[in-house]
Amino acid sequence: MNEGILSTIGNTPLIKLSRIFKGSQFELFAKMESFNPGGSAKDRPALNILKSAMAEGKIGPDTVIIESSSGNLGIGLAQVCRYYGLRFICVVDPKTTPQNIQIIKAYAAEIDMVTEPDPITGEFLQARIHRVKALRQSIKDSFWPNQYANFANVEAHYSTTMPEVVAALNGKLDYLFCATSSCGTVRGCSEYARDHTINAKIVAVDAVGSVIFGGKPGKRLIPGHGASRRPELFTPEMAGECIRVTDLDCVIGCRRLLHREAILAGGSSGGVLMAIDKFKRRIRPGAVCVAMLHDRGERYLGTIYSDDWVREHFGDVFQFWSDKAEEELQRAMIS
Repeated sequence: MNEGILSTIGNTPLIKLSRIFKGSQFELFAKMESFNPGGSAKDRPALNILKSAMAEGKIGPDTVIIESSSGNLGIGLAQVCRYYGLRFICVVDPKTTPQNIQIIKAYAAEIDMVTEPDPITGEFLQARIHRVKALRQSIKDSFWPNQYANFANVEAHYSTTMPEVVAALNGKLDYLFCATSSCGTVRGCSEYARDHTINAKIVAVDAVGSVIFGGKPGKRLIPGHGASRRPELFTPEMAGECIRVTDLDCVIGCRRLLHREAILAGGSSGGVLMAIDKFKRRIRPGAVCVAMLHDRGERYLGTIYSDDWVREHFGDVFQFWSDKAEEELQRAMIS
């Protein structure tokens, strides 16, 4: 049994969203992973990976944990390592937000910054992985959680996330929309549904420029959504369908979620909502849908929720979320 702050990981709320798609004939619920103590769904695999490794004797009191992360898993690992008194080195790159780095440091973890992308692939992710391997060679007693290949990542969501969703809805679930990165969440939820004969369609939401579900790699601005390499945890059958969203979709979705539901969520959450918007005409009346909202929005105040940042990268696009029609919608909701 988990103790202290770790006992609060999981059992996050599932809330009904009645305003984001007002007038729709389906029900939409949001799994609020921001309620985990580290602020994201990554708390679950962070805890499960380290506890499994400790149980297997792979981690002792002097073992150094070394992992590559764009933010959320780094925060989750920093929290668990702090609780167990383990030294943790988090390998990040320039796309990691200052807020995430500050949080990781607050847990007394060490930051190792990769400043140049991998010369062959041109990607920071590969450069971070190379750095993790180099650090492991120099530190004899070390452990790499390797979220992209460690099945304990999948098992965390198989044993907690999906059972929580199913129990909250009394087994009535037709669609689950989930952003992808390491593939732990979407695969864990999918395999639980398969093994427990839950006839729900799992829709993976991937980023344009991500190669997880094929396609060419491209520039992505939202950390932790998509990947520049296909994770080892990927399986073709883990999702019934994949919907790709752009960085701008994530911005618009986050802003709409905030304006219509008063939920300040992270970047991939906006992508999930926009994927549902693209898919909604195919959802049958009366269907029960769940959107996985993976993390908190405070970590994106300098990006998605910054008007200056949005204007710099996308131009003057505010009409997508704050135009007259949006304001009229808000007044109608209040009245």
